Amino acid sequence: MDLKTLIPLLLTGSIMLLLISVGMASWRGDFAYVLKRPPLLGKAMLAVNILPPLIAVIVTSFFPLLPAVKAGILLMAISPVPPVLPNKDIKYGGRTEYAYGIYAAMAICSIVTVPLLGEILSHYYGVDAIFPLSVLAKNVLIGVVVPLAIGIVLGRWLMPKIAHKYAPIISTIAAICVSLAFIALIIPLWSDIMALVRDGAVIAIAIIIALVLLCGHALGGPRFEDRPILAFTAATRHPGIALALAGANLVDKKVSAAVLLTLIVGLIVQIPYQIFVNRRAAAHESAAE
Repeated sequence: MDLKTLIPLLLTGSIMLLLISVGMASWRGDFAYVLKRPPLLGKAMLAVNILPPLIAVIVTSFFPLLPAVKAGILLMAISPVPPVLPNKDIKYGGRTEYAYGIYAAMAICSIVTVPLLGEILSHYYGVDAIFPLSVLAKNVLIGVVVPLAIGIVLGRWLMPKIAHKYAPIISTIAAICVSLAFIALIIPLWSDIMALVRDGAVIAIAIIIALVLLCGHALGGPRFEDRPILAFTAATRHPGIALALAGANLVDKKVSAAVLLTLIVGLIVQIPYQIFVNRRAAAHESAAE
């Protein structure tokens, strides 16, 4: 097995392990929390599925980007369900059921929203692209539903007494593996990624992520502690879904480079917001004492 085959397997396995830990740490009713509350579901749909591609279309129209670069950015914009969950914000007071509920709801909805948004964008730009339901369903089923189900079974039936104790350890190991896998994925495309830095793509992506963060924060709540959960869920896209869709259309590697550049810039742009959230949470804890 060569490295090109091994890296995607490592990435998929790491994300699955991460989601198994989430299932182990969850409580009954967490994943259905948002689905059972239409107002929360509507706000989440708007922040995660509707506004990101709309903002991406508007912002990219102001930059002379290569078609492949624009395609990569838009593929990320229609690819929700981040590979990691905002556990730090849960630690600072965000509700577990809200975080897990949004994640589960967006994973289910993505089976419909991603092909639909993809078709709308392909018609808008007049390009011939396919967004096969089978590719998306496979990603969501194998990459999200199955590991969550395994985690739930482990946490609630097979090992309920120790699942919550070991879930954070498994989550940390999986997060490290996910990071290493993404780095290994980025290295072969690094020269292509850096070539995109010079044509305004970084600025366009940064603006898109900042606006999506702002919208997610505004639509979250009403508890402040819940706002970062929706903000990060909206701003952190799933590169695995975007790359799978790019592969289904047999596009050149500039699209893949743009997808990974969007991931990198997005993570960097989120740092100031994370610092703001951490400081506010620390101040709130100090005031409570």
